[in-house]
Amino acid sequence: MITDRYNRPHDYLRISLTDLCNLRCLYCMPEEDYPFLPTAQLMQPQEIAEIVRIFTTLGVNKVRLTGGEPLARKDFEDIIQRLRQLPVKLTLTTNATLLHRHMETLLQAGVSSINISLDTLQPERFFFLTRRDRFTQTMDNIQLALQKGMQVKINVVVMKGINEAEIPDFIEWTRNVPVDIRFIEFMPFTGNRWSGAQVFTRQEILQLIQQQYAFTTLPVPAHSTSTPYQIPGFAGSFAIISTMSNPFCAGCNRMRLTADGKMKNCLFAADETNLLEALRAGQPLEPLIQTNILGKAEQLGGQLNQQPYQQLAAEQVINRSMISIGG
Repeated sequence: MITDRYNRPHDYLRISLTDLCNLRCLYCMPEEDYPFLPTAQLMQPQEIAEIVRIFTTLGVNKVRLTGGEPLARKDFEDIIQRLRQLPVKLTLTTNATLLHRHMETLLQAGVSSINISLDTLQPERFFFLTRRDRFTQTMDNIQLALQKGMQVKINVVVMKGINEAEIPDFIEWTRNVPVDIRFIEFMPFTGNRWSGAQVFTRQEILQLIQQQYAFTTLPVPAHSTSTPYQIPGFAGSFAIISTMSNPFCAGCNRMRLTADGKMKNCLFAADETNLLEALRAGQPLEPLIQTNILGKAEQLGGQLNQQPYQQLAAEQVINRSMISIGG
């Protein structure tokens, strides 16, 4: 088992398949014209499968495929066919715009739960936030996933002054539709123009919801990044990921692999370990993985917890852009 200095076991690996995306979300991509990685620098399907195989020998039992947009990768189906042969539960985070093209492959690979990024229920605001006209396709594919029996979690990045007024609309969606809405506090990444003033906190989210709805707190699963809630009689539920105002690092079991094969032990870690380079050189990866995890900070990559987030300057955080790390 991969265990850090704080006795936290790590059995969950998140893999960015590509930094390519067909949307241009303001909080994720620094610029419209983004310098995407050349193909030669990306992990190839057989390399992804081999790295995951090594992680499984160290106790990893769950893998989430992310991006960029993972379904935008042309060899996505080759990758998932290789991974389905390994003893891991496969999940996916996607913007859903291409989901219809790969639905049957996902189902055949045993993918039963997906996270879909959607920050607004208004077509005009969707275009403003993503700089692309894909709202109808996104909503159609969410419905398709539900029809296919998938568990659908909707990731909503809440930004003060942008979309916090839509929180009740997302809650109302759960009345008759079995979606799990996950409200995510806005987080700082390279180039996303973050400021503490834009963070709409868990407390503020709950205060807004309770003006219209009575809800109960659900049990928090082990290693969960979110606090779940349920409105009695509603088909769906909601949860809050409070990275900035109330971090959940104590139970963290996650590791990350960027599309170019760099291992990060935290979303906000400054240090990375180049597993792809070592693999291509025929070097053993196990010692590199263990050393990387032993260097994991107790909280927030050792960067965001040095002062109250309201005083944090985004340019002081040493990291990549969100699209380069993986969702």
